[in-house]
Amino acid sequence: MSNALPVADTRQVRRYARDLFRRHPRALATAIGLHAFAAIAGLVGPRLLGSLVESIERGAAVSAVDRIAILIAVFIAVQAVLVRFAYIASARLGERVLAELREEFIDRVLAIPLSTVERAGAGDLLTRTSRDVDALSRCVRFAVPETLISLITVSLAVVALVLVSPMLALPLLIAVPLIVFSARWYLRRAAAGYLRQNAAYSQVTDGLAETVEGARTVDALRRQEQRRRRTDNDLRGSWKAERYTLYLRTVWSPTVEFGYILPVVGTLLIGGWYYFEGWVTLGQVTTAVLYTQLLIDPLDRFLGWLDELQVGAASLARLLGVSFTAQPGTSRRPQGTEIVAENVRFSYVEGREVLHGISLTIAPGERLAIVGPSGAGKSTLGRLLAGVHAPVSGLLTVGGVALADLPLDRLRTEVALVSQEHHVFMGTLRDNVAMVRPGSSLADVREALTAVNALKWADQLANGLDTVVGAGGVTLSAAQAQQVALARLVLADPHTLVLDEATALLDPRAARDLEQSLAAVLQGRTVVAIAHRLFSAHDADRVAVVEGGRITELGSHDELVAAGGSYAALWDSWHGKN
Repeated sequence: MSNALPVADTRQVRRYARDLFRRHPRALATAIGLHAFAAIAGLVGPRLLGSLVESIERGAAVSAVDRIAILIAVFIAVQAVLVRFAYIASARLGERVLAELREEFIDRVLAIPLSTVERAGAGDLLTRTSRDVDALSRCVRFAVPETLISLITVSLAVVALVLVSPMLALPLLIAVPLIVFSARWYLRRAAAGYLRQNAAYSQVTDGLAETVEGARTVDALRRQEQRRRRTDNDLRGSWKAERYTLYLRTVWSPTVEFGYILPVVGTLLIGGWYYFEGWVTLGQVTTAVLYTQLLIDPLDRFLGWLDELQVGAASLARLLGVSFTAQPGTSRRPQGTEIVAENVRFSYVEGREVLHGISLTIAPGERLAIVGPSGAGKSTLGRLLAGVHAPVSGLLTVGGVALADLPLDRLRTEVALVSQEHHVFMGTLRDNVAMVRPGSSLADVREALTAVNALKWADQLANGLDTVVGAGGVTLSAAQAQQVALARLVLADPHTLVLDEATALLDPRAARDLEQSLAAVLQGRTVVAIAHRLFSAHDADRVAVVEGGRITELGSHDELVAAGGSYAALWDSWHGKN
């Protein structure tokens, strides 16, 4: 997908993961230390078993054998205790790291410009916030600690084997080329394969989301077969991507399993030869074989979790890529609240302009209505004025600073957009309104609801403003949900408001009452209203008529009616129907 959200590269993923764990040096050192001591305790057993064999071979007393057996039991118990505390330390470290990663990801998601989300499609972002987060959670909770444990155990076991007899460690070299080259073959292909697999899954999610959200349109236009073909193609692409990663695993896993057996067989054969030649003792051969056998489990776990690490790395790359969409913004602060557009042009697709050379000045406190036929560019102009989109060319400023250069959190204190789209979050009605200003008092929330004529029905809910709404709670009507969105806008208190047909879901009388309430409450603030009901234009200070991506008329309601142009025709048509 050409408009898909970006993905971090391997170097950025490694640097971020390294920095994330470095924030907890003490916890990391504790986990590594406990696992190292647990591994050392586990390596004592095979050494003692070797000594036990030698003691029996020499005909040692039963008491000596008993002492060795007791020591083996003690070290097994010590290892069990150390493993328990090591896993607890690893789990705590993993949960801390995972919590920080999730919090940072939420910050990144909330900083994504709305225009970027619209271009990329909701499916890609949904997949990153669900499937990729789940995959990364499994990686941090299990793959990273298990890999760490395995590396420590393998390293110490190899050292212990060399200390027993360097000659008995030589069979390990038989498996090294097989395991190393097969792992390199796999790793060179796995990262790109899992990225393609996740991207294909995003495509499936995006297509299904579009089909569900546009079900009525699909039904009305009889495009069911087209949507089925789209879904089948997406699923086919996802199947091919998953089949490729499965192919990598089916080639790599048997090769590695064969590599595990070779050192054990080699140690037995060579160890037997060395023993008969008198170069090593039977105890050394026993210990070496046990150490070689001991290597299989941690090495198998390491290589097994390596596959999960590849999945986690691919997911982390997609999660980190979200942050690349955020613009750093300027540190300059607007001097004043005047909004000026100078020869602004905009296009959703390169080479196909939607707005052509818009020039407009909106004075502080002015009420501007933008009207025009469907598809004329009204909403697009409103979204530019709200900073949702940046102009392709020209300049759009607030207080002398380009809207596109303002950081997102700063932008929303200057200009806010409320459209026909709205969302009621799961939680109390009070929290739904106060979310734009955390810590707002109950009086502030009630005042905002009063401003949009919503307090009466809000007080009539079972628990008043403490009633749980949204998923799992009370379902609000479309008009009530829109009023909640407008109440948030009142509470947010930006100096400029862009209302993109915000009252379209209300009946005409309620919409007019709502506009009048907003006009009273928002005295002194700039309001840009984009509406298809012309009573908004009648109440405005000025009216801008947009046709074909250009402002063709600009003036007060009375001036434009008297001019007898496009606006006068629209007014006569609407007024005649009402």
